[in-house]
Amino acid sequence: MTPPEAPVDGKNHPGEMPPAASVCAPETLTVLKKRSDFLKAARARRQGTSSMMVQARRRAPDEAPGIRVGFTCSKKVGNAVARNRAKRRLREAARAVLPVQGQDGWDYVLIGRAEVTAARPFEALLDDLRYALRKVHGQQK
Repeated sequence: MTPPEAPVDGKNHPGEMPPAASVCAPETLTVLKKRSDFLKAARARRQGTSSMMVQARRRAPDEAPGIRVGFTCSKKVGNAVARNRAKRRLREAARAVLPVQGQDGWDYVLIGRAEVTAARPFEALLDDLRYALRKVHGQQK
């Protein structure tokens, strides 16, 4: 018996398997989009690493639930291609680390650094984010 093929219209039909869940992101992260959220994070805690700057703030209890994250790279990082590459790498690092080490009720903003964020080995990028989160949350190691 062969598994049913995906429908052409993208909808699930009776007797067909639903789309597979992503194994990469067990918990979805909400992405910050409003400038005011970025400004609030800029006035809160921050921790620099060799590949990024991490800003973090605890939200008020009446604000949105879950972990929220934003990404930014200034023009110092390079042209649009370099900035987008740096932000893609930051997004993947956040997807891998924040569901595990991020805390519920916090906003995080990851800021790329010129020439380093795009070129740093990915495992080192992950380690930098883990280190920054430990420091921000006061867990010295």
